[in-house]
Amino acid sequence: MDPRNVRPSELEVWAAERDCDATVVRKLLSAIFRRGVLEPGRWMAESQIPKRLALSVAPSPLPRLTLDGSVVSPKDGFQKLRFRTGEGLALETVLIPLHKEGAVSVCLSSQIGCAMGCTFCATARMAIRRNLQAWEIIDQFLQARELVQAQGRRVTGAVFMGMGEPFLNYDHVLTAADLLRSSSAGSVAAKAITISTVGLVPEIDRYTREGHRYRLAVSLGAATDAKRKELVPVASRWPVAEVVAAARRHALARRARVTLAYVCIGGVNVGEEDARALGELIGDTPVRVDLIEVTDTTGRYLPPTAEELQAFRDALTRHVGQPIVRRYSGGKDIQAACGTLAGVG
Repeated sequence: MDPRNVRPSELEVWAAERDCDATVVRKLLSAIFRRGVLEPGRWMAESQIPKRLALSVAPSPLPRLTLDGSVVSPKDGFQKLRFRTGEGLALETVLIPLHKEGAVSVCLSSQIGCAMGCTFCATARMAIRRNLQAWEIIDQFLQARELVQAQGRRVTGAVFMGMGEPFLNYDHVLTAADLLRSSSAGSVAAKAITISTVGLVPEIDRYTREGHRYRLAVSLGAATDAKRKELVPVASRWPVAEVVAAARRHALARRARVTLAYVCIGGVNVGEEDARALGELIGDTPVRVDLIEVTDTTGRYLPPTAEELQAFRDALTRHVGQPIVRRYSGGKDIQAACGTLAGVG
């Protein structure tokens, strides 16, 4: 068993069944996450973990992803890491510099490829290969943190917004998030962890029922079904009104705003009528609308002009009674921006 593949609460139950208390679990996770100890022999030597438990957890060293490439944007400091799995499949992770000096958030991938088919996204043009296991998600974080710390900076957040649809890999993603949040492991605050979805209604409702405290972001793409189906094919399964209704249920249950990510495409979804439709759709649902300019590596879709975007923001101010934020999507020059990850850069 790999401790990076099991939620801390489940690991505590597992240990209790072997007559070990939660202290042993905390020592084990601390050795892995804080000191990077991946060998059972060192767990025993450094943390006084009983031999029988250490060897039953993992009789051999834990596996790691192979770091296969790293590039830093000279324009904005975003850094993209390319990893390879044991079978040689490529995935990408992005280090996002935050406004607070020295702080970094890690953008994590949850799948290799994506089945959602969003027409403006490079990941969606890949064949879907498989889900990542929780340990593969965690290892992205751990290796990214090692690099960040070597640079004299610190990781303060994580977002599940890389390659793949997180809610199609629900259990592994939530296991990884729980490990990241654990004070014995990643020590990332729940409010600094965001899980994004293109709008899978049953999974949003499950997430709400289970009471998770991580931030939820829902990618809309458009406020009408006709436009959304052109951009986000999954809209054929769940009308946009159902998606926002699920977001509303979550916001009311959590008593916190849900982020609605809106990819702005010049001449497509940034008109007065789009702002009006979005306002009617949201109503009084407590949300924050994040505007993200499209980055399409094929050139099919272009971002709005400065004038077009300003007119759209003005229209949103008139029609949407909720906070509107322009979110910077960095690393465009190194294909690290939203919608550009494809494991090939």
